[in-house]
Amino acid sequence: MKVIEVNNLVKKYNDFTAVDNINFSVDEGEVFGFLGPNGAGKSTTIKILSTLLKLTSGEAYLNGYDVQKEPNQVRSSIGLVFQETTLDERLTAKENLVFHAMLYGIPKKIYQKRLQQVLEIVELTDRVDTLVKTFSGGMKRRLEIARGLLHYPKVIFLDEPTVGLDLQTRSRIWEYIHQLRKTEGVTIFLTTHYMDEAENCNRIAIIDNGKIVALNTPEKLKERVSGDIVKMASADNNRLYKKLVDELGLKAELIKDGIQLEAAKGETFIPQLISKLPNEITYISLRKPTLNDVFLKLTGREIREELLDGKEIMRARLGRRSRFK
Repeated sequence: MKVIEVNNLVKKYNDFTAVDNINFSVDEGEVFGFLGPNGAGKSTTIKILSTLLKLTSGEAYLNGYDVQKEPNQVRSSIGLVFQETTLDERLTAKENLVFHAMLYGIPKKIYQKRLQQVLEIVELTDRVDTLVKTFSGGMKRRLEIARGLLHYPKVIFLDEPTVGLDLQTRSRIWEYIHQLRKTEGVTIFLTTHYMDEAENCNRIAIIDNGKIVALNTPEKLKERVSGDIVKMASADNNRLYKKLVDELGLKAELIKDGIQLEAAKGETFIPQLISKLPNEITYISLRKPTLNDVFLKLTGREIREELLDGKEIMRARLGRRSRFK
């Protein structure tokens, strides 16, 4: 069953297009990811699906409800965890959850039982009466996940759920996310620019400059890179590059600090290459393709090297505004 359906979705700010005619759907119980650099349109899409922004054109449905025409039903069907914390740090963990339950009109008998359940999921039962201002970044994120689950949502949106957290805490957050899917049956929709996080998704939509440039499982996406990644260097990289291309007919590219190419069977390719170019190569390495390689192939740049230019700064700033236009 499709719990989210998006058709020809567009979001414009005057003459600037933040989301550019995208189409996708998400299955119930799926972990679905938006992978892309800062300002790509990830957060804007989530805000439209969660009714925080109005779309310019197109259609979007969540749990069978039209996000434009049935916003209240959509809001009751979703949980939200934003990049920046929205907890009241002057309140305790319990008080934050109770306030959320009251906003959603959850009867006291139900939320008292549910509060214990969600705190157990994120292992915060021992901190229920502790002021949130004393929590670490990871604990705050866990409490936000618990809050998002309190009203039994069909979909929980996680916008860069582990940004700013250390590797150990990021790994722990993902353990909770996988547990949610198993125990709660909830659909997870997340945005990220971390490659290792994207590997946890059942399917990934790669988004760049407001457009979806690819959508598939992590394994299928990596098949777009036609082989293993071989990197090498020599005393004269330009000369080595010319030999690889002109003499050996290989498709290679000059990169920072060396040369890169794709080889179908890297383990056998490297010895053969070295035998053909003795004393030429001073360094060589082999690895399997990653999602960053896919992004590089599709867009011509790496996510981790992405810098905000003028348009992306505008998009990032506009995306943080929740005003309806």
